[in-house]
Order: sequence, then structure tokens, then C-alpha cells
Amino acid sequence: MGLKILSCGAGMQSTALALMSCENKKYGIKYHEVPIYDAVIFCDLGNEPNWVYDQVNFIKKACDEVKIPFYVLNTHLYTDYIEYFGKKRVVSIPFWSVDENGKKGKMMRNCTLDYKINEIIKFVKYHLLGYQKYQRLNQQDFKAHEMHLGFSLEESKRCKENKHKMFVNKFPLVEMNLTRADNYKYILEEWGLDTKASACNICPFHTNYFFEFMKDNHPDNYSSIIEFDEMLEREQPNTKIRSKLYISKSRKRIRNLKQEDCCDKESFQYKNKSIWNGF
Repeated sequence: MGLKILSCGAGMQSTALALMSCENKKYGIKYHEVPIYDAVIFCDLGNEPNWVYDQVNFIKKACDEVKIPFYVLNTHLYTDYIEYFGKKRVVSIPFWSVDENGKKGKMMRNCTLDYKINEIIKFVKYHLLGYQKYQRLNQQDFKAHEMHLGFSLEESKRCKENKHKMFVNKFPLVEMNLTRADNYKYILEEWGLDTKASACNICPFHTNYFFEFMKDNHPDNYSSIIEFDEMLEREQPNTKIRSKLYISKSRKRIRNLKQEDCCDKESFQYKNKSIWNGF
């Protein structure tokens, strides 16, 4: 039997999967598409919103109670950027860009692959399966292990095959026809936890509303966003790329966002209430 691994971002979707697995372990199989995981793995990139770490701690406690192994991998994306951006190569984050001629663009997205997916694969291979560095993969491990990802029904277009020869990707929430709102409802009503989405504070896919919310409610997080954004303003990634890079999709410095820029709040309905999704 291959391993069944949950790649846990600790947002609504992967939190729901982790907690469903805990229920299956404690009470018997209720959610047939969700296995009892051999490992739940969260990659800490070093600059998540405060609520993400609260959700991580909640998942860990639930997993510990039923003895599902829960791991946190410290992958240090934020500190690598602070230390090396403008000095040496760093992984590409999909920042919004404007080149010298005013042409708008977007950088490639390699951060999730390099700082999450590949780190989980290495952890499973070397720490859970016991391979030595540079050791070839045994035949019995080819496509023998499952990587479960928390994509909900509205994200089904993101469901892709795993390119690594060791893993097959699984998307239980899509199989169960569960939306983000469904996951929010399950976690709140069954576990009493009010969840939000998980993404780095510096993720360019955030709405401008997110930055306004952080300014008003999480000044410690907001100050780190400002520090990072000012670094993007001050430095260049390398000598070949001369475009100006921005976290905000409006291609403005975070400190210069106006209230009218921040009317892009993303919400869903729960019991006739509008719930912000955390992005």
C-alpha cells in the first residue's frame, strides 16, 4: 500500500480534508473519498497571515488527538527574498510588472513548486520512505503514492496530474462536489472554527481589500508587507529583468493604495451572510 499524503496549506479546503480524515480515524469512515492520511504536511513559507498559524495549530491538535502524523516544514521563502533579492537568484513569484515602455505583465509562478510541492516530495522520499540522497527510486514506488490537494469544486480546472514519478494527485473535494463555501460551513458547524484562505502575505493573487484589512487589523503583518514591497521598489531581481515589480494587481505600491482601490473584496454566502474568503 502506498502512502497517502495531504499537502496542507491550512486554508479552508485542506483544513476540511485534514479534519475529515481525523473524523474518519476517530469515528469510522464517513467521508469515503478522504483517506486516513499517513502524513499531513504544512509548508511554512515564513510570512503567512496570523489566522493561518491559528488554523495550523487547530489542525495539529486534531491530528495529534487521533495520531495522524502532522508535520511543519520551514521553507523560508520570505527570508530568502529579504536576504537575496537583488543580490542572487531567487525563485520567481508571479508579481505584477511594468516594463520600461509601460507594458504590463506578470512574472512566472515557481514559488509553489519550489517551496511547497518539491519540499513535500523530498520530505516524503527521504524522511518517510527512507531513501538516501541521490538514490534511485525503486520500481515499487513508481506512481505508488497519493498526493491529496485541497482544490474545491470551483477550482477543478486547476486539477492536473503530478509530474513526479512517485506520486498520483488526488482531489477529494472535487470528487465530493464541495465548494469553498461548503468547506467553510463544514469546519464551522462541525468543528467550531471560523476559517479564511491561506496564502502568503506577499502573494500577488490577493485582492487590494486584503491589504486594507491587514492594515486595519494585523499591523504586524502589514508592516512586513510594506517592508517587502519597498524592497521590490528599491532592488531589481537581476540584470536581465528591468521591469518594476508589484505585489498589488493595481501595480501600485501598497502604501499608495487608496480606499477606492480596495473595493474588490471576494465573498461567498453562508446563511444569508456575506463571508470574506480571506483573499
